[in-house]
Amino acid sequence: MRVYTRTGDDGSTGMYLGGRVSKADALMEACGDIDEAVSALGVARASCPDAALASEILARQRELFVVAADLATNPRHRDRLEAGISLVTQEMVDALERAIDGRLAARPLRPVFVVPGTGGTSAALDHARTVVRRAERRVVALQDAGHGVSPELLRYLNRLSDLVFVLARHAADDDEPPSHD
Repeated sequence: MRVYTRTGDDGSTGMYLGGRVSKADALMEACGDIDEAVSALGVARASCPDAALASEILARQRELFVVAADLATNPRHRDRLEAGISLVTQEMVDALERAIDGRLAARPLRPVFVVPGTGGTSAALDHARTVVRRAERRVVALQDAGHGVSPELLRYLNRLSDLVFVLARHAADDDEPPSHD
């Protein structure tokens, strides 16, 4: 199998289910941010000694592939998307909310802003959170520019950044310094 196809040599890239757009298109910028979030979460997972937390991170990495497929689909073929495979669903958003609520019930957040960087996993998760937030901003900009974006996809990205924040606090325990004395 070859990695290169040469079809992108003209500066375009393929959309899911057909069609091509410029690699510089705002849609591809948002997809690139989602791809970066997958990788940033991978860095966090690679440094994570907690098997349950690592499993949670892997699940979110996999779901971001669903987000990317949903976002990068040729608009004329959205009817061909499959729930949870290439289409973000409300159930996916609900699952994130349950994960957030479960983690917070077990260990509530401290009522202060904290400075990230206490440990490798928590710092990597905080970095991943900022990438997810950037992806969310790019998707909002796409929507504002008239690109069809599903409301579930936007809600998913918003909840995911919240969950990654909570996971970072869990990974850091209570060792993080407050943002001020």
